[in-house]
Amino acid sequence: MLGALGLDPDEERLYRCLVAGAGTPAELSARGAGPRTAELLAALVARGLAVAGPHGTYEAAPPSIALGALLRQQRDRLHAAELALLALADEHRRTEAGRGTGVVEVITDVEAVRHRFAQMQHAARHDVRSLVVPGLAVVPHRDNAAGDDGLRRGVAYRVVVDRESLAEPGLVQLAAASIAEGEEIRVVEKTPIKMIIVDSQVAMLPLLSGQHTAPASVLVHASGLLDALIALFEELWAHAYPLWTDGPEVREAGELGLEPLDRRILTLLLAGLTDQAIAGQLDTSLRTVQRRIHAMMQRAGADTRIQLGWHAARKGWA
Repeated sequence: MLGALGLDPDEERLYRCLVAGAGTPAELSARGAGPRTAELLAALVARGLAVAGPHGTYEAAPPSIALGALLRQQRDRLHAAELALLALADEHRRTEAGRGTGVVEVITDVEAVRHRFAQMQHAARHDVRSLVVPGLAVVPHRDNAAGDDGLRRGVAYRVVVDRESLAEPGLVQLAAASIAEGEEIRVVEKTPIKMIIVDSQVAMLPLLSGQHTAPASVLVHASGLLDALIALFEELWAHAYPLWTDGPEVREAGELGLEPLDRRILTLLLAGLTDQAIAGQLDTSLRTVQRRIHAMMQRAGADTRIQLGWHAARKGWA
């Protein structure tokens, strides 16, 4: 467990013995510290993890201080490595841009595609956007462990799903679980292509036209072409229906309907009344009106009240 901080198994075992209680080298060895106790004690003392006491005994330095210092050093090294990686990536992009190459990378081997698909998500720092087509075969939904890891790390996932995909066995339950974990999912009648975009820096999509579920893929790096793919995703996202959890199932926002109070609020809002006037008309509080309007906007996937009105008309809410 402490190997990430630079301790080998023998050093960790000895340090744990010291945490359990001070002792001489012989006593620590008898308590399970293992061989080379004297040599390992000297190494722990040199690293500030152990302190020599009276009568040949040794005791552990406080873990919160000793191990905390090692943890900070490790974090500093990782941060330095991250900065070096970013600098190398930036230099590589400049070099490739100067040569006019490197925008598109072709991958045909199925295992290489799976590896790069996972690698892209493991490297994600901010967001992942994807278009899902029916019949995924190279990396089925259930096997996308990298996506689960990304959600746990706080990466924002937005997914547009082809409506036909929802009929696949188990996909609705997987979608409900993903939404519960924080993934945003919307549905359209048909997604034009399978695609994933990571941090607006790289996209993966099929190599051959019409073969959305074949392994052969292309990677598109930062370029005007990637900008066009991002615009395609955002256009589909803006016109897709949000999915919401309903117990173990998922339903589209348009299918959920409205409670009677929400419907009355929306009708008055579309008639041009202010929030305060609506509250007076319905004999309720201003806070209740505003809270329920905000909830309807979330359900509709609307960022403004104008968009809410458009969605309400489209979905027959009012």
